[in-house]
Amino acid sequence: MPSRKTFFAPDQIYHVFNRSLNRQPIFSHRRNCERALLVLFFYQHYPRPSSLSHFIKMSSDRKEKAEEMLKKAIKRIEILAFCLMPNHFHLLIREKQGLKTSRFLSDFQNSYTRYFNIYHKRKGYLFQGQFKAVRIETDEQLLHVSRYIHLNPYSSYIVKDFDQLKDYPWSSLGEYLNIFDHKICEKETLLSYFPTVKKFEKFIFNQKDYQRDLETIKHLVLE
Repeated sequence: MPSRKTFFAPDQIYHVFNRSLNRQPIFSHRRNCERALLVLFFYQHYPRPSSLSHFIKMSSDRKEKAEEMLKKAIKRIEILAFCLMPNHFHLLIREKQGLKTSRFLSDFQNSYTRYFNIYHKRKGYLFQGQFKAVRIETDEQLLHVSRYIHLNPYSSYIVKDFDQLKDYPWSSLGEYLNIFDHKICEKETLLSYFPTVKKFEKFIFNQKDYQRDLETIKHLVLE
């Protein structure tokens, strides 16, 4: 597949997504998803206290100190929202001045691919070539895309109801609702549009069935 150069502008927000080769499940087991979240957390920061492989092998005390160092480090990019689905991922990210989002995405995909290949005793590419990225141009688009990302497990029938969606551990929704403490997201941007977290939660859920209908129609048309 030919590569496509994506140019990122500083301080702009992008919806980034990519799918696995042949739509094979790559985020379907807890261990795999936990590793993907760790990679997202780790590679946001610069400088880093060690390589990821050394970080994973650290003792609890050393790892705790390394995590404190990471929290004080510069974020290469800011992740506003994320969702891991069985065969693809969504990220809502902001480019930072002088730091390359494309490098972060390459680090994420390459690191996760190395882990996945070793763990599953396979070789070769895992993702469909170049990731896709769409620049967010308006506040309305930002809010719509954030809702789309957070509703993905529901609209794709991975979960069946609100309670399961809120407890879905592989998206940033639980981080926003203070159910999980992934320490991955910059939450202030999206929450600044709402007076309370409860209002944000209501906004996410008030289009759930409409989005599920769109996903069903899209599935029928594509197949």
